[in-house]
Formats: sequence, structure tokens, C-alpha cells
Amino acid sequence: MRIGSLMIILGLSGALGHDPSAALLVDGELVAAAEEERFVRDKHAKNRMAVEAARYCLEAAGLGGGDVDAVAFPYAPISLASAARWRYAQRHWYAPDRALDALANGNRRFRRNRRRVMEAGQRLGIDWSKTEFVPVEHHLAHAASAYHCSGFAEKTAIMGVDGKGEYATTFFGYGENGRIHGIRQFYDPDSLSGVYGAMTEYLGFEMLDGEYKVMGMAPYGDPRRFDFSRLIRPRGDGFRVNARYVNTVGLRRYKENGVGYYFSPKLVEWLGPKRRDDAADEPYIHYAAAMQRLFEDWCLKLLETHLGGLLRETGKLAFAGGGALNVKLNQRIVALEHVDELFVQPAAGDSGTSLGAAAHVAAERGERLDRMTHVFLGPEYGNDDCGAVLDAAADAVEYRALDDVPEEAAALIAAGHPVAWFQGRMEFGPRALGARSILGCPSVPGMADRINEQIKFRERWRPFCPSVLDRVAPEIIGSRHPAPFMTITFDVAEAWKARIPEVVHEDGTARVQVVEPEAHPRYYALLEALERLTGNAVVLNTSLNRRGEPMVCSPADALDMFLGSGLQFLVMEDFLVTKRRG
Repeated sequence: MRIGSLMIILGLSGALGHDPSAALLVDGELVAAAEEERFVRDKHAKNRMAVEAARYCLEAAGLGGGDVDAVAFPYAPISLASAARWRYAQRHWYAPDRALDALANGNRRFRRNRRRVMEAGQRLGIDWSKTEFVPVEHHLAHAASAYHCSGFAEKTAIMGVDGKGEYATTFFGYGENGRIHGIRQFYDPDSLSGVYGAMTEYLGFEMLDGEYKVMGMAPYGDPRRFDFSRLIRPRGDGFRVNARYVNTVGLRRYKENGVGYYFSPKLVEWLGPKRRDDAADEPYIHYAAAMQRLFEDWCLKLLETHLGGLLRETGKLAFAGGGALNVKLNQRIVALEHVDELFVQPAAGDSGTSLGAAAHVAAERGERLDRMTHVFLGPEYGNDDCGAVLDAAADAVEYRALDDVPEEAAALIAAGHPVAWFQGRMEFGPRALGARSILGCPSVPGMADRINEQIKFRERWRPFCPSVLDRVAPEIIGSRHPAPFMTITFDVAEAWKARIPEVVHEDGTARVQVVEPEAHPRYYALLEALERLTGNAVVLNTSLNRRGEPMVCSPADALDMFLGSGLQFLVMEDFLVTKRRG
């Protein structure tokens, strides 16, 4: 039902079996958003619906399921008259069961997802006789999440690069006057992100989770050592993936211990056995570098082909899809002469499609969203909540209230201690941006190795990111381009590389978060305090979680992570928490 004149739109994602989330718009205002994994403590929350995340969003707004006007879902039926299903069938001729299913029963997955949404809605108290269910094509939801949250008023180029939605993989279009117009789409198996994902598996990581690890490994290698051009070939104004090597299905897949991968035995014959351990070693570092370069080059080529003229007209680009989280690609996009500003929706992967679907429905109903300036859209907990959890663990920890949280936390960091930082509303999206973070001093030698080995328990070569005060950032990165969400890397100025070595990657870049006081005043004050103590308004910032776990959500999650790692200090709201000795 309607509350007065309010329009309440709940976005739900999770159609593709990973990263379900919920986002709530009330009269065009984004009031809450969160990933399901944070509540159920299962990374990527595979094959779940976003019930707990949706329940949180409604509670945060003081609403119930019966108040929702529309549920927007980023997966839609695709007509047999469209090119998508025929193109899929044509490209999967070698797996006739897949090809025929796309033609004869191509919306089977949509129907299954619709049933799951109906069931989830009932658990949330939604009355489907009064609440509208609105399916939105997956890549349109990605595009909407970027365009409608960008705040760009002028005509805006839009790019979406993702693994696969219903059938589409890649989207080029533009937004104007609150409407999105498509220019060109490509369909599975012709997927740039799919190729990157297949090579992620070959390099020993999990697809849809380890792509950023490949990106982090790439600077250690030389992309010129191996020519990966055979994986993707030009075709007309687009491209064609070589499905004899990657993006394979059925009997063509490489299998190991009963597990099938998205690459073929032909790839293994060419490159050798898949990588099996955590070392960044040869030849795999060069394979990572070659894959990263191939991905960047093709994205830039397609961007120029389909949006180059538009970009020269407007200078504005909105970018989403899992490929938009490739920060090295984004650095090259920002460097293009005809790009004045790039907006990357911070939850650019599939978790952000809940927001995109809701934003699309809102725009269709005449609402205009404000520019997304922060991601602090999740649950928050007060001192009473934190104290209750800490009191229950009195045999393991002790705690005290701090008189000045930023100053005293900064003193610990400046003294060389990693500090868990739990403050305010949880972040939406994959990046810790000062609410659920582990912080360290970027000038202390070995800080990155220590956090990787003793706290995060992850590969030693993985880089860390700096959070930087807004007034200092241009000096460090040589740019005034907006960078609030850690979605772009920048070259670090030579004078700063020696000052903050623990957050400068192998190639001299850093994935910077530029912190502004309005977004998170306490985090800003912490950086100011660090500047007074160390001379650098910079802190090493990584997510508050261990390897293989979601970012923490609640005080109980934070305490569990704290006790299960080498951390010695946890700043939880106004409390400093330490471990009891003995």
C-alpha cells in the first residue's frame, strides 16, 4: 500500500546464483542497501535470495512488506523474436542441448527466479495482489545503476561489461533526460568478462571472486611475453570469443576431479597446467599480465567504436557491470582525452543490480535520483549494541571508552599497530571505505605483509589501498578526478612513493579513496589526526574480514574476526577493545 504520497520501490538481485542484495528507494531516495552475504555470513551467498538484506532495508526505513509498491528484479524474459536467443543457439552449436534449450525454453531461468522472488516476498510480508513485480533486463539494470546514480544531467555515454545476464554480456548506450537508450549489445559466449573469468579459473582462483586477484597479480608480469590475441578476435564492429579455448560449455570443458571449468583442454595444451598454489610465479604472472592487457585493450577499442563520438560530445561516461571493478581499465579510461569524468557505480557487480533495477523503475515513474556520494547504506550499531556483545565475551576481551576516538586510534596506527575500525553504517559494495576496515600506517615498513600474513591470511603479493584526505589527494595522484569509491587506480607521484610505500603497488599505482568530510566525518578526523602525527594524511585501508569471508556486518562479526586473527586493537564505535592476556 502507499504511505501518503510516497513511492516505495524494493530492488532485489540474485537471479544468477550469486551476490544477492537488496536496495530500497523511497520517493527516489536511496535509503538502504546491503548484500545478503553480510547477514548470512556466506561469501557471495550463492543460490540464496536477498531475504535478510531486504528485511534490513525495510526495517531501516521503518516499513513493512505491505508498504512496498513495486519489487524490481534485474532479470527479465527475453522474446524469441530478439537476436539474443538465436545468437546464443548459433554460437553453442557444439552443445546442441544448450542451443535447443535457448530456442525452445529460453525463459526457463526467468520463470524459476520469478517463483523464488514470489516466495521471498511472502516471507517479507509482501502482498503480491497489491505489490507489482517488475522484471528489468539484467544489463539494463547494470546501466541504470551507473547512469541514474551518476548525477550527470547532460547526455551521458553508458558502458556495461559483465559476464552474462539473460543472454547479453556487454552493453553500449547513452542516457538522456532520465532515459536509457541502447546502441549495441553482445551476447554469450562473446563476453570479455567471461574470458577474464575463465582465465581467473585457469590461474587457480574462483570465478566471480578471484578476478581482482588476477588484476593484482598482473603488475608482476610482462604482458609482452605471451600473445593472447587468439582468445578474442575482431568481427565487424565487435568481437568474437574463441570458444575452443574459453567460455566453453558441455563436453568441451576442461575437467579435473569431476569439476568442469570455463576453459577447454586446448587451453591447457597451449599454456600448460593450471596454477595450483598461492605463489605469484612464472609463467602465471605473465599470463595474468597478458589477460589484463587483452581485457583493457578490447574494452577501450569497443568504447571508441560505439561511444567515441558521443564521448567527444559530452565527456561523461557511466560504467557498471563486473568489468567496471577493473580499476586498471578505469585508469586508462580516465586518461582518454575525450573523457572528462568517469562514474563507476561502486557496487558495479551483480550486487548492484538490485539498485539498478529499482532505479530504472523509479525513473520510468518520473523520479530522479541524486548523485551517489557515499555507500554507507547498511546497518549501524550503537554503543549499547557493542557493549552487550563485548560484555558477553568478557573472558576473552577487555574494553574502555575513548575520549577522542579519531585521535587515540590515530596514535595506535602511527605507532605501527594495525587497527580494526568498526564505525557507523556498513558499506554497500565490495570495498571497505572507512566503516568496516582494517587500518595501518602506510609508512611503516612491512605493514602490508603483516596484515596479509597474520590478519587477512591471504596471498602475500596482494596490494592494499590508501584512503587520502581530499585536500591532499591531488598532490599524491596528480589528478582532481573524483575518486570516493576505490574504483580507479592512479599513478602515485614520485615524491610520495617513499612516504607511503605500503600502499603503492608493484607498478607504481594506488587504488585511492579520496575522503571528504561530509561522507564520513569521523574517518576524516582520523586522517587529520594521522597527518598531525606522521606528516601524511593517508591510511592503509582494507576490508575487515579474513580470507574467504564476507566483510563483517555486526559487532558480533567484528569480535569473531578480531579474536580469530593477529589483530591486537579493535575500535568499535566509541570503545577500544583489546585481548585479555593469558
